[in-house]
Amino acid sequence: MDTKALEKVALSIRGLAMDAIQKANSGHPGVVLGAAELGAILYGELLRHDPSSPKWPDRDRFVLSAGHGSMFLYSLLHLSGYKGMGIDAIKSFRQVGSAAAGHPEYGAAEGIEMTTGPLGQGLATSVGMAIAETMLAARFNTSNHTIVDHYTYALAGDGCLQEGVSAEASSLAGHLGLGKLIVFYDSNKITIDGSTELSFTEDAAKRYEAYGWQVLKGSMYDFDGIAKLTAQAKAETKKPSLIILTSIIGKGAPTKQNTADIHGAPLGPEEIAAAKKALGIPEGPGGEFYVAPEAQSYFKAKQDEWKKTREKWQVNFDAWAKENPDKKKEWDAFYSGKAAAASLPSFAIGDKIATRTAGNKALAAIANTNLNLVGGAADLKGPNAVGLPNTTAYSASDRGGRYLHFGIREFGMAAIANGITLHGGFRSFCATFMVFSDYLRPALRLSALMKQPVIYVLTHDSIYVGEDGPTHQPIEHLAALRAIPNVRVLRPADAEETAEAWAMAMERTDGPICLALSRQNLTVFVKDDPEWKNSIRTGAYIAKKAAGKPDAVVIATGSEVSLALEAAEKSGKKVQVVSMISRELFESQPAAIRDAIVPPGARVIVCEAGISQGWERWAKSEDILSIDRFGESGPAPKVAEHLGFTSAALAAIISR
Repeated sequence: MDTKALEKVALSIRGLAMDAIQKANSGHPGVVLGAAELGAILYGELLRHDPSSPKWPDRDRFVLSAGHGSMFLYSLLHLSGYKGMGIDAIKSFRQVGSAAAGHPEYGAAEGIEMTTGPLGQGLATSVGMAIAETMLAARFNTSNHTIVDHYTYALAGDGCLQEGVSAEASSLAGHLGLGKLIVFYDSNKITIDGSTELSFTEDAAKRYEAYGWQVLKGSMYDFDGIAKLTAQAKAETKKPSLIILTSIIGKGAPTKQNTADIHGAPLGPEEIAAAKKALGIPEGPGGEFYVAPEAQSYFKAKQDEWKKTREKWQVNFDAWAKENPDKKKEWDAFYSGKAAAASLPSFAIGDKIATRTAGNKALAAIANTNLNLVGGAADLKGPNAVGLPNTTAYSASDRGGRYLHFGIREFGMAAIANGITLHGGFRSFCATFMVFSDYLRPALRLSALMKQPVIYVLTHDSIYVGEDGPTHQPIEHLAALRAIPNVRVLRPADAEETAEAWAMAMERTDGPICLALSRQNLTVFVKDDPEWKNSIRTGAYIAKKAAGKPDAVVIATGSEVSLALEAAEKSGKKVQVVSMISRELFESQPAAIRDAIVPPGARVIVCEAGISQGWERWAKSEDILSIDRFGESGPAPKVAEHLGFTSAALAAIISR
């Protein structure tokens, strides 16, 4: 290990970061300057990666959980030679269209493993990546060939460890014994408001030991020490490791280091000049966006070394593939990005079945042909009806299991599901009651932002939960889920639609899907559109045609389609009933498709067991039957009657 070269790498990280943040007049230099030595040794000596093949399946993953320190990552990607992070990107830090966005954005440049910035989520998501590694290893490694054998690293700060999601995920990681997860904790004891003495004085080491982690301690500025601690972390195969590195925030800034002032603001020209002088960076234009020649030559040599390591793996992989053609075929399927066809369950007209129950039948069929579909629930396997057939539960002693017991950790569960999907090779799902989607919402938002097709199974989707009362009855949740860009909410109306909804979820590859499913039984109804299985993929179809020109078009979703069909009969009017499984999908269709289902000029009535927000586009307020208040505790039919949410009430609106 060439420590002198690593010192020049750390110097270059500091130089690039100071200038990029100053040029942008915005950014967070504290963690970058404070952790530069870790970045140097991590990318130079510890991380197994190859910038010439950034999607190499067996690369180590690095997640910058402290995403505000994005110039830490960008500097290292630039120095290592990743495409998309050239000097022009560094110079356009935090500008519109730059790959070097304010916080790391997945897909903006090669080498960015996920979008981070919301503190704690990077650490939690890295748990999912580590789980995925063990699952792949269990499935594909053989006695003759090890083709999956990599580590997941994360850099977290004081803020990450204060966030609840990191506690949820870290607790589960310890329980699962994820020995290939290594988290570096940048312990600089400074946050935006000042010293951590203001609000964070717990013994994090003892907390993580209680979670079942190996906890190691050292200095951020000791290359040999960091190397030894990392080797010690790798030697512990049955526990994840937290390496606590004591650091100085903003190290190298003469008057601002070790103060809150340097956390989230440029240093200023005078401080930068003084810092560069102390660091030995040339003065004047030659010292702007400075990269030491020794750092350049160091990484150039490393690029050849990394490539040889990856090529050696490829030789081993090719030999494995030749010996194991069936496994190779399965590997290709796992990484194809396409769902395998499944024989979906069929249901008879008149069957009464909850859509959560029908969803389990569809999930079973899909899971049998898509062996890379993995997931679980937040302690609600039975109530959510998401048990997987022909598999076991994933655990520390059974890495081949496909069902994950996430425990009562909704936010952690969703972040972990993101990590499993981001890792590659898998599709993931997670499940809870819809009302508790509020607990996981920030991770769902990141799914959407990163365009990750995680499937969220959200059951007990309305007031028909009944006796559990308003704490468990979703009211505003459908609207809240639809409000997130790139989230597709599917609310099927019966068992047949539910099977297609699961198929639609598997077909999507560019964003998350929320399946809104009922607790109560719903009757499988006759669908007047003979091509409804195709039409539903536009987001809506005509469930009941009117005899002639309709007096009204009733748009309903989920369980309310049955209510609309009943009300249409009671009204005595010519009514066209539209089952709108996905409003946002339907609204994205060309006008010709929309107009064929909801004729322009028609009187439109909407019925949904949730708030009216968002339906104003389709109907006047007096023509929306909704629930704009919290529910009540009681038997579901009585609650609906109490709230005036009945077929008679809808029929009265139709008849007006």
